[in-house]
Amino acid sequence: MLETLKPQPADKILTLIQMQKDDPRDGKIDLGVGVYKDATGLTPVMRAVKAAEKRLWEVEVTKTYTGLAGEPAFNAAMVGMILGDGYADRAASVATPGGTGAIRQALELIRMASPQARVWLSNPTWPNHPSIIKYLGMGMAEYRYFDADTRGIDFEGLMADLAGVAAGDAVLLHGCCHNPTGANLDAGQWAQVADLLASRGAIPFMDLAYQGFGDGLEEDAAATRMIAARFPEVLIAASCSKNFGIYRERTGVLIALTSPDRKATVQGNLAFLNRQNYSFPPDHGARLVTMILEDDALRADWQAELEEVRQNMLTLRQALADELRRATNSDRYDFIAHHRGMFSRLGLTEAQVEVLRVDHGIYMVSDSRINIAGLNARTVPILAAAIAKVAG
Repeated sequence: MLETLKPQPADKILTLIQMQKDDPRDGKIDLGVGVYKDATGLTPVMRAVKAAEKRLWEVEVTKTYTGLAGEPAFNAAMVGMILGDGYADRAASVATPGGTGAIRQALELIRMASPQARVWLSNPTWPNHPSIIKYLGMGMAEYRYFDADTRGIDFEGLMADLAGVAAGDAVLLHGCCHNPTGANLDAGQWAQVADLLASRGAIPFMDLAYQGFGDGLEEDAAATRMIAARFPEVLIAASCSKNFGIYRERTGVLIALTSPDRKATVQGNLAFLNRQNYSFPPDHGARLVTMILEDDALRADWQAELEEVRQNMLTLRQALADELRRATNSDRYDFIAHHRGMFSRLGLTEAQVEVLRVDHGIYMVSDSRINIAGLNARTVPILAAAIAKVAG
């Protein structure tokens, strides 16, 4: 049987990570992997997470299974953090193995509820979005998003494409900190998108992987909250990997907003999907998140450190934009300071990206997406000088 298997294409980002690890040069710069790093290159354990782990070690008495949907306290805490109050009667939810698990379960739910529905994705988007959709054999369409010339939003193209959405289609929207571009809709544009999707009878599907990394914890939830208030049905996939720094604990949540009379049925279907895919979700990270969100002191310390992380990325963005302005004697990279989150797409060609890797030991994804958090005060001018040399 196994002899019939064919080699699968290598994941470009994972391949890049390995290439960077194998590079013997001391001065190499890794801007590919999508994790937050401090100035020393470490992805630290947050203070509140450390404190919660110590407390959990002292009080935990069992490692038995949780429920199929995960611990209700975690789901409630995440609904509250993302949406605020007032959704208890509408929000069905399950804990998932990270944000990717939430995306997968949401797509499974869409396929089970409406096999003919298409899922609309921004062009570009996170590569795992189309990969999972194709694997599941679901219908897929794209809407324009990024303007390669301005490095901003192609809003006219976006609206024109979304005008073709059919009733019952799901439209995947990045709630904040768009991956891979870093370019985000403003409040007025979000309102126009919501009006259009409502008129088309579409189901918004929010991917909220970076809440707290853009404009602030509450600010980054604003678009998702606006959508939740406007639509009778909304899917929200959220990750705790970035904002709690618990990447390897695989902690996420899928929230399905529906009418109060349908909530029990939707909740049962979410639990069913968990059972089919992995039975009980991971609990350690979810329990830490719950402890932090339910304890005033831990939550305050977590939010303070999260704000430090956010401000560090903003400082690096401004520093890189300033260095590139000096190095190129132009303003064409000023957009970096206006983007939000960990990523920006620089607009370099694949050939230029390859030269940066081979000649300068600078690693980024082939589409020129860089992880801003992979930089520090020392490497910002090195990157700027290399870009100026390679791209002019």
